[in-house]
Amino acid sequence: KNEGHYRYQCPHLWYLFRRSPAKILKTWHGGEWQLVVSPEILKEYYEVCERISVRYPGIETARILVLIGRNSHVVDSPPLADQVSRDADDDKFIVCAIASDTRTIISGDNDLLTVSGYQSIQVVTPRIFVDGYIV
Repeated sequence: KNEGHYRYQCPHLWYLFRRSPAKILKTWHGGEWQLVVSPEILKEYYEVCERISVRYPGIETARILVLIGRNSHVVDSPPLADQVSRDADDDKFIVCAIASDTRTIISGDNDLLTVSGYQSIQVVTPRIFVDGYIV
């Protein structure tokens, strides 16, 4: 817990358009927890939003990016000495959690889920987060 907020990461933006993640977004917007990102994570979110806007022109991804940029805690994350996740591209979420003392990452990514417990960082699916963390 930090400054009255729990800190979490939600690496994959496409999750935000599904049922459980909608509840996650609502509680984040309500100030029940804090989203923590790094510049590298923001870059990935931008790239994902570009792909979403091409596939679904009616979704205003620019508003999502502004919301995330204005309401997230941004930390600089030094690279890990050794790769942790099977997908090296996912390590940015682990280093961000370490740099920000975040204890939970919300993700449905199997490569991230397999490293749950690394340095006491829990990686949970959106459903588990909704069922176990949101009151």
